[in-house]
Amino acid sequence: MFVLIGLAVVFASIIAGYTMHGGQLLILFQISEWLIIGGAALGSLLIANPPDLLRRIVQGALATIRGNRISKAAYIELLQFLYEILQLAKREGLIALERHVEEPANSPIFTKYPSLMANHHAVAFFCDTMKVILNGGIPPHDLEDLMDIDLETVHQKEARAPSAIITIADSLPGLGIVAAVLGVVITMGKVDQPPEVVGHSVAAALVGTFLGVLLSYGVVGPIGRNLENLTLAEHRYLNCIKATLLAFVKGAPPVIAIEYGRRAIDPDFRPSFQETEEALKRGR
Repeated sequence: MFVLIGLAVVFASIIAGYTMHGGQLLILFQISEWLIIGGAALGSLLIANPPDLLRRIVQGALATIRGNRISKAAYIELLQFLYEILQLAKREGLIALERHVEEPANSPIFTKYPSLMANHHAVAFFCDTMKVILNGGIPPHDLEDLMDIDLETVHQKEARAPSAIITIADSLPGLGIVAAVLGVVITMGKVDQPPEVVGHSVAAALVGTFLGVLLSYGVVGPIGRNLENLTLAEHRYLNCIKATLLAFVKGAPPVIAIEYGRRAIDPDFRPSFQETEEALKRGR
């Protein structure tokens, strides 16, 4: 939602300022300039990225409109889930978790927490790690290395989409210059025509530079940065799971393991100690 508001502010500010100086809006609607810049940018995107990444780029751009799905409420729900699952392991042994991690979609514990189930990376990360713990024989420091490898691999994969968008944003000013140069070439063929014709042609050429810079710094670049922030938020969510499981494997009781996980949460979304305690009591 804030992305749409931001785009509205960008375009409204530019249009308002332009018209206040007596600018004519129709001169900005140069379809040929949009076609040159947009088509070249799209072609560059297709050349540089494989189909699966293109799909994630589209999904990521749409995700920026929905906004960050990881909120304080989502973290509280995650801590409740971790506490319940670790309490079960403490009461009945690790073997009691096997049926839950093998089929999380059919688990009465997993399905109680919809925000967790909606995060497929988090579910897979938790279940895969628990399966390793259930197999036994892995010391805590090796388990930490294993989780770090998983987190880094997932993060690198998810970071490719915002990186591709930012790369396209960086290329847009140059593509705008290409469109402007082509407009100048056309203008040079009209030097024998009246001044108003030549002036209109020059103005149309300069629109290309304007569009390239505007789309780069006012639209595509900010969307890429927004998606980058969403990717970092997902990484921190997984890191909360890592901190909790690692503390539990080292011998910490569930309530202390949850505190390790809480401390790994971004301060902007971290529930207080009291909020966490009350949420765990509600869960019990």
